[in-house]
Amino acid sequence: MQARPNILWIVTTQWRGMAMGCAGDRNARTPWLDALAADAVNYTQAITPHPLGPQARAALLTGRLAEENGVRGYWDSLPTEARTVAHALGDRGYATAYFGKWHLAPRDRTAALVGEAHARQLVPPERRGGFAFWEGFESGFLLNDPWLHGTRLDSPRHFKGYQADVLCRRAAEWVTEEAEPRALAANEPWFCVVSLEPPHPPYHAAAARVHAMSPAEVHLRDNVPRGGEVEEKARHELAGYYAHIEATDAAVGALLARVPRDTTAVVFTSVHGDMHGSHGVFRKAWPYEESIRVPLLVRLPGGGRARKEGATVSLVDVSHMAVAWAEGREWHCKRDTAAFSMPEPAGLPGQCPESWRGLRSENHKLVLRADGTPWLYFDLEQDPLEQKNLVSSPAHAAAIARWRQWL
Repeated sequence: MQARPNILWIVTTQWRGMAMGCAGDRNARTPWLDALAADAVNYTQAITPHPLGPQARAALLTGRLAEENGVRGYWDSLPTEARTVAHALGDRGYATAYFGKWHLAPRDRTAALVGEAHARQLVPPERRGGFAFWEGFESGFLLNDPWLHGTRLDSPRHFKGYQADVLCRRAAEWVTEEAEPRALAANEPWFCVVSLEPPHPPYHAAAARVHAMSPAEVHLRDNVPRGGEVEEKARHELAGYYAHIEATDAAVGALLARVPRDTTAVVFTSVHGDMHGSHGVFRKAWPYEESIRVPLLVRLPGGGRARKEGATVSLVDVSHMAVAWAEGREWHCKRDTAAFSMPEPAGLPGQCPESWRGLRSENHKLVLRADGTPWLYFDLEQDPLEQKNLVSSPAHAAAIARWRQWL
C-alpha cells in the first residue's frame, strides 16, 4: 500500500448490499459499479452497525458505535467534541472535504422530513465534523434540485439538476481543483466524502435520464409475501428505487472517471438498506439482511486486486481503513463477528418500532430484544433469505447461549 494515497468515499442512502448487478440482482442496472467491483475488493458480507441514518453516519465518521459516539437516537446530533476521520486525516496532513447530506446537526422535530425546511437548514462550521471544506445540506430528501451551503456558500443556494449529478460534479471539481484551486502543499493528499441521498425515498421522484421499469417487471426476493398489499407496494416502490440506483450509478461513474486512479483509494458504500416488503415489512431499522447489509467496494490505487471478501466488515471499520492507508499500512479485518443494533426505537412511521441488539458472523446472526431475550437466530449459509428462525431450536441452544454472553 502506497503511503498517503488520496481517499474518496462515496456514501449512498438506503442502497441494499444485494442491489447491484455484480451481486446478482436482475433489477439493478449498475454498469459503473459493476466495473468498480471487477477491480476492487468486494466485501460481500458488509453491514451497517445501526440501520438508521444518523446513527449509521456517526458510526461511519467516528469509527465508534452509537453507545460510544453520542448518537443513539434519530434526533441526536453529533457532539461538537466528537473526533472523526476528518480530524484523524487532517492531523496526518490531508486536505479534507465533505459534499452532500449530513444528517448529524440539530434538527427541527416539527418540520416536515421531506422538503426545503431541512434541506435549507444551516449547519454551522462547528457542527461539520472537522472537515476543512464542507458543502452540503442537513437532510430534506430532495433528490432533484438540491439546496447547498457551506465553505464557499454562506447561505443556501438552489442548484438545478439531479442531486447525485450535482454533488458528484462539484466534488470532482474540488478533487481536480478545477473550480477553486486549493493551493495544496507539495505532495499533500486529499480525503473527500461524497454523501448522496438516493436511492432513498421518495421513490416516485424523477431519476435523471432513466425510464423506470413497470412494477410488473420487478423481480421480487422470495421472502416478499405474494398476492396482497405488501407485494403491490413493494413492486411500485422498487420500480422507482431501481430507477434511482441506475441514475446514481451514472453519477458515480462520471465522478470516478475524473478521479486520479493511480493515486486514489476509492470506497463505495451505503449507510443502510431497505426492506422493500421482505418479511412483510418496509424501510429500515430492522435487523434483517435487507436492512443491515450494505455494499462495500474498495479499490486501492491502481486497482488490480479484485476479489470477493466474506469477512463481516462493519461501517465502523471504514474510518480505520482510511487511517491505516494514510499511514502507509494495509488494513485487514481481525475479527470474525460484528455487532449491530438499534439502541433506541426509530420513532418514525413504518420503521421497526423497537430497540434490539445483535451479532453477525459470515454464516450466522443472533438478535436480542431490548430486555435481552433472544428474538432471531439464522443460519445464513443454509438460509440466506432468513425464512427459518432457529431461536427455539434445541440443536442451536448452546451456540445461542455462547453468543448471548458476547452480547
